[in-house]
Amino acid sequence: MHDLPANEHTVVLTTVAAPVETCFAVGLDLEAYPEWVKGIASVEVQERDGLGRPLRARFEATGMGRQTSYVLAYDLSQAPERLAWTLVEGDLTSRLEGAYLFEPAPSSTEAEPSTDVTYELIVDLKLPLPGYVKRRAEDKIVESALQRFKDRVQAVDARR
Repeated sequence: MHDLPANEHTVVLTTVAAPVETCFAVGLDLEAYPEWVKGIASVEVQERDGLGRPLRARFEATGMGRQTSYVLAYDLSQAPERLAWTLVEGDLTSRLEGAYLFEPAPSSTEAEPSTDVTYELIVDLKLPLPGYVKRRAEDKIVESALQRFKDRVQAVDARR
């Protein structure tokens, strides 16, 4: 995804008051997504790796005023610094690629860890949309998702 022109994908960044490992764990806890990701109704993990981490999952969601389902494959090869996914199949989406990138923030300390989180997303729908409408929707999805992710990570970290 890094080799795509900037106008072909959306990227947002934030800093989360939690360690990299907590950020990765929240991103990887797919079955909890309906609790905090707007529009996700259910998640069923279909395949796991030898450590029990999800490799493939089916999502039921609401999008564009419709019910939609899609299956994502997860790339955990750079864990815990990167959690990436790609579309395997979808009824409304023709392309769905994304990643969370996690790195210790420059201000991070052992006593008060913090993580710089980058969220990247590419979405193409099977229904044609003008480019500006697609980009606006993508930007809104990513910004909302990253804020909800940050809130969830900090809530989980506070309980530890």
